[in-house]
Amino acid sequence: MKTGRWATWIEGLGGWLWPPAERPDRYIPETLSNTLKGIRILDLTRMLAGPYATMLLADMGAEVIKIEEPEGDPIRAMGPPFEPDGFSAYFAAVNRNKKSVVLDLKQTDDRERFLDLAATADAVIDNFRFGVMQRLRLTPSDLREARADLVTCSLSAFGEDGPYRDLPAFDLVLQAMAGGMSITGEPGGRPMRAGIPIGDLAGGLFAALGVCAALLRRERTGQAEHLDLSLFDCQVSLLTYVGQYHLTDGRVPEPIGSGHQSVVPYQAFPTADGHLVVAVFVERFWPPLCRVLGLPELAGRYPSNASRVAARAEVVAALEQRLRQRKTEEWSHLLRAAGVPSGPVNTVDRVFRDPQVLHRQMVVSDGRRQLIGNPIKTAEPDTFIPAPALGQHNSEILG
Repeated sequence: MKTGRWATWIEGLGGWLWPPAERPDRYIPETLSNTLKGIRILDLTRMLAGPYATMLLADMGAEVIKIEEPEGDPIRAMGPPFEPDGFSAYFAAVNRNKKSVVLDLKQTDDRERFLDLAATADAVIDNFRFGVMQRLRLTPSDLREARADLVTCSLSAFGEDGPYRDLPAFDLVLQAMAGGMSITGEPGGRPMRAGIPIGDLAGGLFAALGVCAALLRRERTGQAEHLDLSLFDCQVSLLTYVGQYHLTDGRVPEPIGSGHQSVVPYQAFPTADGHLVVAVFVERFWPPLCRVLGLPELAGRYPSNASRVAARAEVVAALEQRLRQRKTEEWSHLLRAAGVPSGPVNTVDRVFRDPQVLHRQMVVSDGRRQLIGNPIKTAEPDTFIPAPALGQHNSEILG
């Protein structure tokens, strides 16, 4: 991509970054965020978990070179929806700020080209099933022949050892096996997966964190590091206090809807036109909630969280009856004015119109499309470059 004062042309894509008539005042700096400036990542990942991890690193300024097989990342074909030119919205969502190079690592010449790139890289990240990197002769020890202090990260469903090591899995399988689905949904209902693919996304977050930590360790010690990251392990880790409850008293957690095992009220309630959540996680929010709702007797009858948990059904029923009497926006205004933690259950379209979301630049543009912004805010302004066409940067990277 040509950068400079008014860079608008994307080489290899044959199109404008944005129509000059629509965005004449947009300037692209020569670099992205400086947080990871100078770090080169070779990205062998595909689908969602790995590409999400490398996108996070790219958003922070790392040069991420996405190595794709000749057919490309399978997510390039994921949809609908597709953009008018056939580009996958799914692929665009997690591959911005990257460069794309096509290499067939099964071929000797392309494998050697990859090793040449590894000699210039700081980290190599893959999310193949165990055994693929071994067959390609690209294990951590193989790669460190190219660069001795290279950080490597393998992100797989079940990790590099254990009885499940060779099993295939996707996000749904991981959510199910790690217990999350057993505690999601309404009491007595069928197991439900989370609305977002938390099995993949959590793995991507852990991978990005692990790579940053390994790079810091290398900076301090000069030593290489290999990260063996299991998406299954990540899901088990996310059980946190719910898992600890079971380890403490032996009881098996069950679905509790939007509620909380230990806190009342802490859930969604129907209103006259939608749903509102109320989160009384500490006692000081209970009296003002009751005052706003006109239920002072409830505050006196159930003054402590313990008493409310013991009478969960009665407390929830009283709150629900009152909250149904007004619209969500009315209650939100009154509860926020009283300092009670609460908020509407927004649909996705409302999220992207929310004034806080817009103020924090969580809806952005790469010049071709709107995207979700980078939640890691620094003093540097964010810049977003469109997800690359397949092999768009072959000439730049391979010569």
